[in-house]
Amino acid sequence: MADSAGPGAERFAHLRLIRSPRIGPVSFAQLLARFGSASAALDALPMLAERGGGAPRIADERAVRDEIARVERLGARYCLIGDADYPALLAATETAPPALIVRGDLALLARNCIAMVGARNASAAACRFARQLAHALGEAGVTVISGLARGIDTAAHHGAIESGTVGVIASGIDIAFPPENAELQARVGSQGLLIAEQPPGTEPLARFFPSRNRIIAGCAIGTVVVEAAPRSGSLITARLAAEAGREVMAVPGSPLDPRAQGCNLLIREGATLVQSADDILEAVRPIDPRVLRSPGKGWQGPPPADASDAERRTITALLGPVPVAVDELIRQSGGAPAVVQTVLLELELAGRLERHAGGRVSLMA
Repeated sequence: MADSAGPGAERFAHLRLIRSPRIGPVSFAQLLARFGSASAALDALPMLAERGGGAPRIADERAVRDEIARVERLGARYCLIGDADYPALLAATETAPPALIVRGDLALLARNCIAMVGARNASAAACRFARQLAHALGEAGVTVISGLARGIDTAAHHGAIESGTVGVIASGIDIAFPPENAELQARVGSQGLLIAEQPPGTEPLARFFPSRNRIIAGCAIGTVVVEAAPRSGSLITARLAAEAGREVMAVPGSPLDPRAQGCNLLIREGATLVQSADDILEAVRPIDPRVLRSPGKGWQGPPPADASDAERRTITALLGPVPVAVDELIRQSGGAPAVVQTVLLELELAGRLERHAGGRVSLMA
């Protein structure tokens, strides 16, 4: 990535914008939709934050340059949304990451991808089955993608390592978690593809795991849950896959084993029952991302438009500490969707608004 004064100036601005505090995938896409470029959006941040009642916070140029240099030293590279090799199915999701840091072969994501997730404390039988399932899928030309966690994730990567597997991590690309998977993570990066959304040096904090799960689900045409408790990250991944219009599949287990209850629940709710790789191959079909939404665009709502002071007061008054759907705000305020999105964007940039799953928002305490 070139210096900000060179031909890569817009790519530098792209990275600086997403590294700025209070800017996530949705607000990033809204800013680009309104201003047309990352550099123009950066110029507009002070005005927008002031309208929202706060001060702008913009990523320091030197810190961004240092990150770029560190990524290069690690033998990794950036893949920005809009790049030709950015995963098309991931780009079709509303919360597609504006920037990924990758090491390995991105062409693996151009093949049909199946996500395989499950319990960290998985049974020996489930790990063996996951390894066999991943190996069979790899032999059939399918890319297996998982999260490099203990248990099912580890077994899936081991099963598919020879055919090419994709690992998505919740830390910086230079940090292995769990530590015992350091060698496996290195192999995935050299023989397959390793993906991180967070900058190098970022520790795997709890809040980053749901973000990692959305990448796993978003890159795949279907997600298989091998073993999972009713309240687990694996079921979050399955829910994200369903919300993205992807196939959800589950391996049944004994009702006496708590680790199988999540899978049995998914099957009861309509997930495809899986007993072999053939069941997976039969259940899924290649997806043309163009039927989902325009690749590389992420959020597809109307470009935010200027709001009047009266509209700002009306919309802000409807917000509180309890998350509410944006659609409900539009209905109750009577405002145009583009105007409501503008007010929410201004509040977010001012540090007064928090976004939640399912398109909900709330005022920060």
